Amino acid sequence: MTSLQSNVLEIHTPQGREEAWRFTPLKRLAGMHDGSAVASLLNSLKPVQALPSGVSFDTVEADAFSPTDDAITQRIRAFSKTVQRLTISKDTEIAQPIHFSRSMRDLDSVEFARIQIVVEPHAKATVIFENSGDLRIGEDLEIQVGAGAHLTFISLQEWGASSIHAARHNAVVERDATFNSIIVTVGGSLVRLLPTVEFAGPGSSAELLGVYFATAGQFFEHRIFVDHLVPQAKSRVNYKGALAGQDAHTVWIGDVFIRAAAEGTDTYELNRNLLLSDGARADSVPNLEIETGEIVGAGHASTTGRFDDEQLFYLMSRGINSADARRLVVRGFFTEIVSQIKDQVIEDRIMARIDDELAKAGAING
Repeated sequence: MTSLQSNVLEIHTPQGREEAWRFTPLKRLAGMHDGSAVASLLNSLKPVQALPSGVSFDTVEADAFSPTDDAITQRIRAFSKTVQRLTISKDTEIAQPIHFSRSMRDLDSVEFARIQIVVEPHAKATVIFENSGDLRIGEDLEIQVGAGAHLTFISLQEWGASSIHAARHNAVVERDATFNSIIVTVGGSLVRLLPTVEFAGPGSSAELLGVYFATAGQFFEHRIFVDHLVPQAKSRVNYKGALAGQDAHTVWIGDVFIRAAAEGTDTYELNRNLLLSDGARADSVPNLEIETGEIVGAGHASTTGRFDDEQLFYLMSRGINSADARRLVVRGFFTEIVSQIKDQVIEDRIMARIDDELAKAGAING
């Protein structure tokens, strides 16, 4: 590490008082944020099947070190000499999802993973990252969606109980390109994800969807930032979370920045949280910063509440017992987003995991 890199990292080491870190329990980050982590290069992300024609996955030399505003991402870039790069070639349309997985156990060190997804102009693909097992990982994921391209990115956090996962997913979306993401977090001790979008050309659009379910002692943070830099771009954000158990804690931050040049922007963000037991806490903070009045629309909403008694009464009045009624309400709450994965095996697995966590937390008993 050069002295310049060392100085930059020292300046950006969070203390917990900064806005970006005020909710995060820094002591649980396994030293990723302050340089004390024992870093390793595991390259644990692997393709599940042979890659189709027009798709490549290579390990390449990393670009020159470039600081970012996230401390963990800075440390990953300072440490990593190589990048795992997935490329979908120009004009290539991949009909079936491209699956990657991490499934291993390593709690002795912290994997620093630097990954790039490059979707060249007018290509179309769906990419799925499946995370399971027990791992401590800091992830820097850079996504480039070329002009006229279309990418659906699905990230599944189905970690074991001891996992710690901190990641920044930064997507740059070019002219007339579409980026859709679905993030599911249903496992891990601490998961802190930063999905960000930068619009780089007019006519671009992004839809960011997410679900999370936290039980006793788990901390899940999803901090979204959408940067409307150019005119005529559209964004939609919709995240849903549920919590059950003592000290279950979720944080959702939704920041949308509409810059002065971004005339014709159309944006809306929504976060809904369902509290299933006492002792759980959901923090939800939607933010809009607007520098121009020449926009199509901009709005946000956030709600946090408990079971809808009318829904429960309706189901129970038709002979469904209390536990099954509660399970059905939770499933219905998440179905809107989980069904967008468009893979029945994965959808069933996610819902089964949520059912299991509900049962363990005792949240389905009235």
